[in-house]
Amino acid sequence: MPLAKAGLLESVYTTGITGSTGAGQGLSATSHFSWRANNIQAYKTLTHQHLREITQSIQQLQPSFGPVTADGSSEALSFIPWRGDFTRGIFISSLVDCDWKLEQLTELFSEFYKDQPFTVLSKGEIFLKQVVNTNKCVISLEKIGTKLVVHSAIDNLTKGASGQAVQNMNLVFGLDETAGLKLKANYF
Repeated sequence: MPLAKAGLLESVYTTGITGSTGAGQGLSATSHFSWRANNIQAYKTLTHQHLREITQSIQQLQPSFGPVTADGSSEALSFIPWRGDFTRGIFISSLVDCDWKLEQLTELFSEFYKDQPFTVLSKGEIFLKQVVNTNKCVISLEKIGTKLVVHSAIDNLTKGASGQAVQNMNLVFGLDETAGLKLKANYF
């Protein structure tokens, strides 16, 4: 989103891995532990149902960003989701071309998220256990030449569901946005 606000997005190549709880409530052959254990699989490659939502969010800040086509694919956004061998969490890596220096990008992201209490810009590598059982989104930036990779991690059951609902409720009722949500990750 900071890159979109700055009008820097042309093409985005994203890959993300989700735990079994990302499969929803319905049972399927690929949602069982016995199938997921010691296994990984790409699914809905380039046609995932969230492409439209992601593109719409980007276009709110950068209207020129390419649309999703009738078949559900996108010329500007390539998304390859993966089913992972863990229960909760989503780890995303997005690759974009960008001429800005890493210091400029770090400042851009810091400024964009400065008032967001649950979004943390890390100076080092990030990993999923930093966010499991929290309402946090942890982001890191890596840059080599003109290639920028933005990594992010959330707990899909907290930040992606119940924690986000509590955060929204807090805002609607004029409460402190973080009330009831200052949770600690379970890796410490």
